[in-house]
Amino acid sequence: MHFGSDNQAGASEQIFSFLQQANQGIEAAYGDDQWTARAVQAIKDWFEYDAEVFLVSTGTAANSMALACLCDPWDSVLCHGQAHIINDELTAPEFFTGGARLIGLDTQQAKLTLQTVRETLELGAAHPPHNAVPKALSLTQINESGQVYSPEEVKAFSNLAHDHGLHVHMDGARFANALEALGCSPAELTWKAGVDVLCLGATKNGALAAEAVVFFNRTLARHFVQHRKRSGHLLSKGRWMGAQFCGWLADDHWRTLARQANQCAQSLANAIEAHPLTHLVWPVKANELFVRLPKSLIQQLRDDGAVFYEWPRNFVPESLIIEDDEDIVRMVTSFQTRQEDVEQFIALLNQHR
Repeated sequence: MHFGSDNQAGASEQIFSFLQQANQGIEAAYGDDQWTARAVQAIKDWFEYDAEVFLVSTGTAANSMALACLCDPWDSVLCHGQAHIINDELTAPEFFTGGARLIGLDTQQAKLTLQTVRETLELGAAHPPHNAVPKALSLTQINESGQVYSPEEVKAFSNLAHDHGLHVHMDGARFANALEALGCSPAELTWKAGVDVLCLGATKNGALAAEAVVFFNRTLARHFVQHRKRSGHLLSKGRWMGAQFCGWLADDHWRTLARQANQCAQSLANAIEAHPLTHLVWPVKANELFVRLPKSLIQQLRDDGAVFYEWPRNFVPESLIIEDDEDIVRMVTSFQTRQEDVEQFIALLNQHR
């Protein structure tokens, strides 16, 4: 019953099969191989767009190098106050951008709001050279609260950002889970909604280590190859990342993986909502659950073999009443979460009422 993180899951058998195929023979190095070429074309086809596509091995590298293409060192990036780029990537974005400031907004909301972004841009207008000028708006799919932005919401944010001279970055570490939850196409959730660059994650959804930086605004990618080489993220045997994406996209395998994770999360959510001692902090949209429950129950579930993590109280709205004997936990499902795991957890939960 492992609900710690989708990063803790292994890789899918189909992706391993593609890696085995890529292991045959000699291939050109540094991304000039057939597997990288196939993956890049497959990603373009998936998005129905002739984008600039670059493969890297980690999400932090993808986000940081993408932002470095959007900002100068004296600029700033607007994002949610709990966004991964501002809370969980150390100072990598600042390092890669040369010093651009990350500004967190809407920490008391599950998602960014148009009102807050608009007020930040209009009422708190920067005065160069004294202040850092916002040059990028970053959205996360799915975000740190397990919520999703609809294509209409993304479009509204993109319009606002572009009207004020900002580029739109999307952290898509769980992009596949968002697509499955929303039932829309990759194009509808990105370039058709005004996104300039997407960091597409496959690692959390069945790959070993494969991320793609997808520039829909191709002119913004002009220095990405230099950033990638300078940072040490140009892999000599790039075919391993290419093969992973080929396997991930083949026959909509990404959807099969994301659907399994999302469905298991919804089954858990239904049981948690029905239990008198457990309460969802936010509605479950994809594969993350945030649950308020008694500390004693947390320990009992762990003693019975359930794996999950406490979530910082300052990451939830102050309006949420948390009793002294309660805590918040995060549960994450993955493509490897089995229905038996879900049923076992629900059975254990129902033993404690």
